[in-house]
Amino acid sequence: MGRRPPPQPDREDFVHALREVDTFMDITADDLMDLNRRATVHARLRATETLRVQDLMHHPVHTVRPETTLAAAAHILVERRISGLPVVDHEERLAGIITEADFLRAVGVPSHQPTHNLWQTLEALFVHHDEIHEPEGTVAELMMNDVVTVPPDDTLHDVVDAMKRHHIKRVVVVDEDRHVTGMITRSDLVRVFFDRMRGQAPGEA
Repeated sequence: MGRRPPPQPDREDFVHALREVDTFMDITADDLMDLNRRATVHARLRATETLRVQDLMHHPVHTVRPETTLAAAAHILVERRISGLPVVDHEERLAGIITEADFLRAVGVPSHQPTHNLWQTLEALFVHHDEIHEPEGTVAELMMNDVVTVPPDDTLHDVVDAMKRHHIKRVVVVDEDRHVTGMITRSDLVRVFFDRMRGQAPGEA
């Protein structure tokens, strides 16, 4: 059971607080309430931006090897309902990443374009179904080697900055030996945002 958020003062509370102040103040209860709301927003933003990656990432992370077949990797993506798979070598160090966009291109469907909405992208999947072919080969042939990573002790601010700079939907969390310890996606950031709106800490029910 999650902790209850602390009670928020209402207008009557501010009126009582003003009465307890001995010195003259040219400010109304409504002014104080507005100031409180603004300060609360900034406090929540500050608290959120300093959240650590290790407290936000989801783990363990499903990974594949470079020699994994594309068919097997695609099966993992569909079965686990995930959009990206880190690729690790035989020492479990990060070697690359393969995403659903890579598979779409491999089967003959253009990846989502910034000028296309979701329905246009789905239309490409179904209208051009005859042109789609099952991917062949291994993950090594399709994966991206240049992976954006963050360490576990980075902050949420660092993650958002990395996603914006590189125009990506996910970052892989690695330790100092490049072992994969977790992953953070845009969906995780949205979850944190709504948790904060509800006054809960990440992970609370």
